Amino acid sequence: MGFDQYIYEALCEHTKALSVALNYRDIFTRVHSDRVMGLSKELGLACQLSEAEMHGVLVASMFHDIGKIGIPDAILLKPANLDEAEWAVMKEHPVIGEKIVLATELEGADIAADLIRHHHENYDGTGYPDNLAGEDIQIGARIIAVVDAYDAIAMRRVYHEPRNHTKVMDIMHEEVGKKFDPALLTTFCSIIETSRLKVPSA
Repeated sequence: MGFDQYIYEALCEHTKALSVALNYRDIFTRVHSDRVMGLSKELGLACQLSEAEMHGVLVASMFHDIGKIGIPDAILLKPANLDEAEWAVMKEHPVIGEKIVLATELEGADIAADLIRHHHENYDGTGYPDNLAGEDIQIGARIIAVVDAYDAIAMRRVYHEPRNHTKVMDIMHEEVGKKFDPALLTTFCSIIETSRLKVPSA
């Protein structure tokens, strides 16, 4: 089944409630999701994704963290490092997100849900929930992984201060070939310098 414009528009229209719910649950996650969608669009275009691939990425990037609705506040908003048990709970959010989007039973939801499930897979196979590696991870999920990391590292969170663009890129380059697809990170580097979503360099 293709992910055509009609399916994309219908899915967006019928998932507005999810966006509202996320906003009430955690405004920081909602703002982050908006930025991840914008950067995913820019990187997807630079990678010359097909129209169907772009539609899937846009929906999945908007709702990549929707599963955090199911994570207790004590963990989601903890202003310190999570312990092992808490981290195990946090790592459930991609699977919860997959289930939420699948529960809409809308045409095309399965495509977006799969990308949501796998946006924390690492290029070297050390990610979660399925320990996928390399090109076994769909390109849409690999794209979301790169831009999600950029924004998450840059923005102020309860557990860390904001970081400037130079610091963020230094951190990401340390993870190339580990967390991130090397080719995608190279492309990201080429588009982020002129992106309206680039964080300040200092």
